[in-house]
Amino acid sequence: MTAAVGPAPAADPDAGRRKAAACAACHGPDGNATIPGTPSIAGQPTLFTHWQLIKFRDGRRKDPQMSPFAVNLSDDDMADLAAYYAAQRPTRRPAKIDPAKVAIGQQLADNHHCTSCHRPGLVGHQQIARLAGQDLTYLLKLLRGFKAQTASDLDGTMTMAAQPLTEADIENLAHFIAGLE
Repeated sequence: MTAAVGPAPAADPDAGRRKAAACAACHGPDGNATIPGTPSIAGQPTLFTHWQLIKFRDGRRKDPQMSPFAVNLSDDDMADLAAYYAAQRPTRRPAKIDPAKVAIGQQLADNHHCTSCHRPGLVGHQQIARLAGQDLTYLLKLLRGFKAQTASDLDGTMTMAAQPLTEADIENLAHFIAGLE
């Protein structure tokens, strides 16, 4: 006789809220960070946040603050945190945006088909990050990391997409993205 396997328990956003207390110092109590260079995680797609936590836990993504925190997370913890943050309303990070760079960055985003993965408005979906309104310093760091191949994504798409970008392209794209609501 074999035991029937039931569906996996659903993630619990309320449990995620309680577990997120440890995250608030850097990412803000609702996932809207205020520290320059720190990403806001409010409104990120559930699968995206869950995958990032797995990568930190497993050592495929490294950060002096995140890696020690994530190493102790269970699969349920990650699912609960991802569900909580996905339900939070993201707010655009304040930044000194250069309108000339925004215009060029918008054209670059169109030319490089950023919306084919990140969706119109760069709001993300499933395992693809929401970029709109993210911290300018963080966007610059991340795009430079993809270009230098020191940052990674699940399938290498962003690493490949960043290779033709110049430093000026990266700055223009970051200004465009950071200025989105």
